[in-house]
Amino acid sequence: MQEISKLREETALKTPEWKKFFNKNKQRLMKMDKEIEQLHHEISSEINCLECGNCCRSLGPMILEKDIDVLSRSLRMKPSDFMEKYLRKDEDGDFVFQSMPCPFLGSDNYCSVYENRPKACREYPHTDRMKFYQIYELTVKNASACPIAFGVLDRLTKL
Repeated sequence: MQEISKLREETALKTPEWKKFFNKNKQRLMKMDKEIEQLHHEISSEINCLECGNCCRSLGPMILEKDIDVLSRSLRMKPSDFMEKYLRKDEDGDFVFQSMPCPFLGSDNYCSVYENRPKACREYPHTDRMKFYQIYELTVKNASACPIAFGVLDRLTKL
């Protein structure tokens, strides 16, 4: 497991290099989705998310209306009650959890709503998606919490 404080330090050191790489290679990155997806799978196979859990402790996912419906149904709650108990609107007007860590994260890093988790959680850290170049900056931000995002960026800049 990589401690989040160490990961944040390493990310801060690497960020200028990663940003420089993006600025010099944006056109190239537009054609590298298959290579980046391969990096994602390689690095994901090396990291056990259950030993980390940094994302669930420190990053608040955006909760969509569909997520609210699915989660409230799975918890046998009315959507309005779910929203009142668990959600708030952030500065962008998006629904997020009222507090972090995630209210559904157990002490063992297991998610109690895993089968019904929000879309943002299912897709995190987003390093295997098409048009990766569009979320490159988000990945740089996520690298401070996620060893997978960090690893993808670190190996990508060496290709």
